[in-house]
Amino acid sequence: MAKTTPKVLCILGPTASGKTELALHLARKYNGEIVNVDSAQVYRHMDIGTAKVERAIRAEVPHHLLDIREPFEGYSASDFCADATEKIHTITARGRLPILAGGTMLYFKALFEGLADMPGADQEYRDALERRAEKHGWPALHAELLAIDPDSASRIKPTDSQRIQRALEVFHVSGQTLTSLHATQSSAENGFEFIKIALVPEDRAELHKAIEKRFKQMISKGFLEEVRALVRDNAFVRDAPSMRAVGYRQLLAHLLDEEPLEDAILKGIYATRQLAKRQQTWLRKMPGLQTFDAYAPDIHAKCESWLENIL
Repeated sequence: MAKTTPKVLCILGPTASGKTELALHLARKYNGEIVNVDSAQVYRHMDIGTAKVERAIRAEVPHHLLDIREPFEGYSASDFCADATEKIHTITARGRLPILAGGTMLYFKALFEGLADMPGADQEYRDALERRAEKHGWPALHAELLAIDPDSASRIKPTDSQRIQRALEVFHVSGQTLTSLHATQSSAENGFEFIKIALVPEDRAELHKAIEKRFKQMISKGFLEEVRALVRDNAFVRDAPSMRAVGYRQLLAHLLDEEPLEDAILKGIYATRQLAKRQQTWLRKMPGLQTFDAYAPDIHAKCESWLENIL
């Protein structure tokens, strides 16, 4: 008897586009379990600011890859691919439908296409770069990267210390540029059939309105208190990847740098809009997506209708 290829439903879209609601609706209809594809929701104690699904709903519809790291720990695209692949197999083995939902496009891309074999970290070299940056500034190191790897430099802002550091480190350790390593990226061979739905708002003003409304709702639900509790934790690390998440870094500026709260909130909303813009840029370049208007009044019915003959 021929082995069937597991079907995996993927729901992609910018922040505040309704991915969670659609995932829950389809999980209930198709006997599904949801796998988180949000790089901030993997962290414990970060619930309000990441719009994490409430525990009562998780008790009804199983969720995976939530609360699997402490905020001071790292979590990579490679970690995600390994974890998601394992979860897809176990969900499928139970006779249920894996539904991947979230807005971290790098994770989706890595799962769909595979990952380049990247060299490990060199802490001594990183420390040396930090010292040089303190003396000359990150734009000076960005200029060095421009000479070594112009393609990567064109995608990295002169102030993006983390990505400049990593690109220079990769070249230092391997002798190859990030661009050349990505060009030799291995194809994903995970044996899944990915069914991809993209929720893309046709009206940008409506998306901006939804982002502002949700951010203010998070504040009213205790987002600031959540960040304050993280700062009080003995394991708090301000430059950890988790604390660079949109909203968290702006509220940290209020708590630690005396940024007025009103300004921090406005910056958080603006940063979320910029995140949504980057997510939509990713989506435009991603093949094989079935795109729907995120705010169509009958969006759930439209997605069901399209999936009817596929699932």
